[in-house]
Amino acid sequence: MPTILRIGPLRFFFYSNENGEPAHIHVQRERMLAKLWLNPVTLAGSTRFSPKELRKLESLVIENREIFLEAWNEYFSD
Repeated sequence: MPTILRIGPLRFFFYSNENGEPAHIHVQRERMLAKLWLNPVTLAGSTRFSPKELRKLESLVIENREIFLEAWNEYFSD
């Protein structure tokens, strides 16, 4: 489960067995979890994040999308 980025209490990661899915990133804070697709950036699902927090997460993913895509492509290209 590679962690790609941490911003404050947020951890951005993907699971190592997800190469059969389109590029995406998971975001976790405490017991809250969200999954966002990267092409285009859209919410795939979430648990316990408020709508306001999800909008902020979407902004953070958009800002860091290239980092996430690069990590995804590098990890799953082998």
